[in-house]
Amino acid sequence: MNNDAVLEGLKKAVVDGDEETCKDLANKAIESGMDAYGAIMDGCGAGMAVCSELYDKGDIFVPEILMSAEAMYAAMDILKPHIKVEDVGKSKGKIVIGVIEGDLHDIGKNLVKIMLDAAGFEIIDLGRDVPADDFVNTAKNDKVDIVAMSTLMTTTMPGMLDVVRGLRDKDIRENVKVLIGGAPVNEDFVSRIEADAQAEDASKAVKVASRLIEELRG
Repeated sequence: MNNDAVLEGLKKAVVDGDEETCKDLANKAIESGMDAYGAIMDGCGAGMAVCSELYDKGDIFVPEILMSAEAMYAAMDILKPHIKVEDVGKSKGKIVIGVIEGDLHDIGKNLVKIMLDAAGFEIIDLGRDVPADDFVNTAKNDKVDIVAMSTLMTTTMPGMLDVVRGLRDKDIRENVKVLIGGAPVNEDFVSRIEADAQAEDASKAVKVASRLIEELRG
């Protein structure tokens, strides 16, 4: 089985949510001496990119995305220990992600995390019900590029403003982009709290995050 066949197989297995095939092909990639980082990005990542497009079109839904994600992570667990040291620096950017304090709805956040991870971003997942200070301190201490927050509740939206203010108070706002999402979030709210962008869903989040990184790096 040549390298191209392994990559295509990984891609298809991720789209199909076929965890066993993903593991089998990941092991084949290691046994044949393939570049592990390339297998992740051009195999697993390519598969999740297809899933993202299908999800965006309404051809697949959350359960299918989660099955594909499980298959992807099964392969990544095998491949990641074999990534070469020089490949570690290939991250597209570092993102801290979480659901703002007071909100326990994290399915949307988890989908965004999956898509960003597959696209090559380094993710720090704070989970749900996250205090503003945790976002701010992580952004400062871990030198992240993007703070990504979500909520499905209008009552917790002010917490996002607290994060933006906290970043400003720590004098790091100019070095960090703020990406927000969730059903009640719109462009008007983005402007009001002086965030940088919103993403309507997981597939759009990757495109928006990539654009924000480009803006940061000039």
